[in-house]
Amino acid sequence: MTKSKLIMASLLIIFLTSIPGISADRNLYESNQWIGHHDVAGSRNYPLISRFSGSIIQYYKVLKWDKYVLPVSPIVPEGGGKTWKKKLAVAGKITRIQYSVSQDNNSIFVYTNYLNALKKADWKILFTGSSDRELGNDSSEWCNYYYGSDGLNQGRFGNSFGPGGDNHCYIAAEYQDEDRTVYAAIYIVDYEEGPKGLAFTLITQDTIEIQNPKIGLVTAKIMTDKIHSKGHVALDGVYFETGKATLKENSKAALMNIASFLKANSNKKFYVVGHTDNTGAFDRNMALSLNRAKAVRNTMVQQYQIPASQLKAAGVGPLTPVLSNSTDEGRARNRRVEIAEQ
Repeated sequence: MTKSKLIMASLLIIFLTSIPGISADRNLYESNQWIGHHDVAGSRNYPLISRFSGSIIQYYKVLKWDKYVLPVSPIVPEGGGKTWKKKLAVAGKITRIQYSVSQDNNSIFVYTNYLNALKKADWKILFTGSSDRELGNDSSEWCNYYYGSDGLNQGRFGNSFGPGGDNHCYIAAEYQDEDRTVYAAIYIVDYEEGPKGLAFTLITQDTIEIQNPKIGLVTAKIMTDKIHSKGHVALDGVYFETGKATLKENSKAALMNIASFLKANSNKKFYVVGHTDNTGAFDRNMALSLNRAKAVRNTMVQQYQIPASQLKAAGVGPLTPVLSNSTDEGRARNRRVEIAEQ
């Protein structure tokens, strides 16, 4: 190449790299002007699902109640269009969160991390897919028929970035506890928009929270079902004086149900486990949780003739919360006593 051509080529490179969206810096996610670099105002993580490390909330919306259609199978042709062989029609409190994260964490990596985390947190996986073969004929059709303006959910939940992109991944999952059933739809893509120089991984997370009917105290049958399916159950209706390990009189009905369960399972051994929120000193919470567990165990032995060898008391303080301690609701749920299999 002649000297003049080398000079022209160098000038061309300098010119191109000075144009936004075409420069060599187009993938510098951390400094791109078209994307937020802090969580949007008023947003927060959904309490039951931890965010992917390093991700930023780009969009946040909560609807107190709405309908939602959750696909739980591959997409297939039908009547000149596309649909899902199996989908769930649900309704409840809907929270949509869109996260962005550097494209160093590609969609399949993020997908795998979410899938593992959900399984460890006792979510039931209803359907997953991470390729055209697993999602259907063409994974991009999910965007059109699921998120599009004429799709399943008619685009009414909004977004900052449409989930179009490459390497589509999808998870549908379900979580249940005594108070509610929660469905999650998590859609992950490698997102890129050339004119704006955007390149990152986009996570669109929808949760649909359905409050279960109030059924009163945890009965012996409910305890049996929960321990059989999860290995442990929270003892609703067991109340203590504030900051103490003294059982209140209105705990009596719940204690009778616990005794009935233990007598029906006299051939098995159980832990009584105390839990606290994270308010106050750690050592004090550890001691309080243990003393509350001992109070329940001692009551079972002394008042309900449960063999001392059937129960062992333990306290784990604030170490295993079921919800975030950042809200009153979360702290109240975390202050609990559970029965677990030995």
